[in-house]
Amino acid sequence: MAARDRGTRGSAGLSPASARAPASARGNAPARAGAAAGPAGREAVERLLAARVEAGEQFFDTQAPRIARLCHLMARRFARGGRLIALGAQGAASSDARHVAVEFVHPVIVGKRALPAIALTGELAVQAALLLEPEDVVIAFGEGTADPLRAARANGCLTIAFAAGTAEWEFVPPADTDPLVAQELVETLYHVLWELVHVFFEHRGLLEDRPSGPRHDAGASSFLYPFLAQDEHDLDAVLADVAASVAMKAAEIAALRSQTLGENADRLLAAAAALRASLDGGGRVLALGNGGSATDAADLVADLRSAPAGSGWRPRAAIDLSEDPSILTAIANDIGPAAIFSRQVIAHGRPGDALVAFSTSGGSHNVIDALAEARRRGIVTVALVGYDGGAIAADGLADHHIVTRSQHIPRIQEAQASAYHVLRELLERDPPPPS
Repeated sequence: MAARDRGTRGSAGLSPASARAPASARGNAPARAGAAAGPAGREAVERLLAARVEAGEQFFDTQAPRIARLCHLMARRFARGGRLIALGAQGAASSDARHVAVEFVHPVIVGKRALPAIALTGELAVQAALLLEPEDVVIAFGEGTADPLRAARANGCLTIAFAAGTAEWEFVPPADTDPLVAQELVETLYHVLWELVHVFFEHRGLLEDRPSGPRHDAGASSFLYPFLAQDEHDLDAVLADVAASVAMKAAEIAALRSQTLGENADRLLAAAAALRASLDGGGRVLALGNGGSATDAADLVADLRSAPAGSGWRPRAAIDLSEDPSILTAIANDIGPAAIFSRQVIAHGRPGDALVAFSTSGGSHNVIDALAEARRRGIVTVALVGYDGGAIAADGLADHHIVTRSQHIPRIQEAQASAYHVLRELLERDPPPPS
């Protein structure tokens, strides 16, 4: 992604003094974070976690067989030359469209093929009319997609949506699901579609239009997909295996969300307090990440600028440093990719601002450089990181770091989505008194 940052551990050329923060500058000391949190804050995090675990169990227990069948149909479309077309007009919907597209185009599991995908944002109806082809798979997010979906169905496309009314395949969270939790369910679902559509490429005979070829040996991937190497021709049996894998992945993300929110409850509360102080003082949130993490940064910015309907939360000032391809490519071409975020921190960052950085590895050089630049400018820093936290956590390169302890990129990003959504809610947990 696009899902995985390709960075390595290390301080990206920073001097020891700038790479490591003194203990007093780090916002992750347990005593300090705990003192800022308190029992009421931890209970709030526990409540938000419980809602996510319960929603995930209910949703995927009922949808697993349908998801398996959809993966088979998608694989048949790809085998016939179809593409994934993701629709999302703006805000969080456009970040989801870009996220699923980059997953399919840039696979992170070794040996998995890149599949053609593109995200359409903005004026959807015009773009869809020009670009859709009969074998395409169209997946729609948010409002403004009804007309393009109707056109896609009329054109013979396979259509998927997360609201009722227009698509052939609809996966609708229960009506009483919190909007942020519902978005997390959707992200897990499209990650699972991306992961499991590949299973059907490895079973000869299940895709009538697939060219014949040697049978696949799962090799190093067998621990993730133990049924890949089976000599299987029975579609029903493979569908049952895929449905079981959907349930397994749902259980994995529930456990990882529990680790991420439970282990980091005090850190989330401390980070939320720091962000609130920055924003209430006139600062802005700058957000950044690479690949799939760039779409997470975009989603956080959308959530800050436009709160969920009915929440009563105030809009917050935020800038997405991953958003503008002309800026990113200019800096990457003229200076180098390591500078794409730090140069923007120099341009936009002011004392009193806050920077939220996403890195599944915890070691992406351009993220590390941006965190160092932010610290030099008196900007509060929050990092959401995977694996063991990488250099960002080990060297205290952020004032507050939230570690999701996994090496599986899609699961890391799903748990990070829960973390920044909870962070957004905690930001408004104790609103200031009216002036």
